[in-house]
Amino acid sequence: MLFGMSAEPSQPGYPAERTKAFIDAAVAIALTLLILPLMESVGEVAGEGEDALTWLQDHRGQLVSFVLSFVLIALFWLIHHHLFTRVERLTPRLFWLLAAWMLTIVWLPVATAVSGRMEDSDDTARALYIGSLALTALASLGVRLYVRAHPALHSVSDDEMVRGVALDLSLLLLFGAALLIGWLVPAIGYFALLLTMLSGVVQKLLRRMLGARSV
Repeated sequence: MLFGMSAEPSQPGYPAERTKAFIDAAVAIALTLLILPLMESVGEVAGEGEDALTWLQDHRGQLVSFVLSFVLIALFWLIHHHLFTRVERLTPRLFWLLAAWMLTIVWLPVATAVSGRMEDSDDTARALYIGSLALTALASLGVRLYVRAHPALHSVSDDEMVRGVALDLSLLLLFGAALLIGWLVPAIGYFALLLTMLSGVVQKLLRRMLGARSV
């Protein structure tokens, strides 16, 4: 049971529809929150009598962080959505794993604001941002592994599940590598995130290791 809710007698857990809607709303709010620091900076620049070009020049770091985080959160949601279109039931444990994933998503606007306002040489801000992305990938992997271990909750084939595990694991490894490289070679800065472009290659290697059939 979860907070007094009982499962249906013939099926494990409880229907997933409302939780799916709740997660979609949380992700939408996180995407919206990304824009708030930029809105505040517009007001500050306008109050000082500066023009739009000055705002673009002075806040290019924030703009890049906004676009990057928007794309990454959208990607994380797409990965989640692709799995949960065929997850029909939830258990309390799966709900809390999803809550942990949502926590990392709603935290990303904060990490984005910190990275956008600090200098590129700020090691702590960079580690906070890239580390937050790695945590999201880790939470996504944890959710997928739990779902895979409980086939009564979903209708996803094991081969497709393995490919999804390879996707989550590739992002986790690449974000982790970017975090390590950024720490060892600070001059690289956020360009270490370009490692994620290797995700397709890493996924293929992981799929072979995990035994997924090629598609």
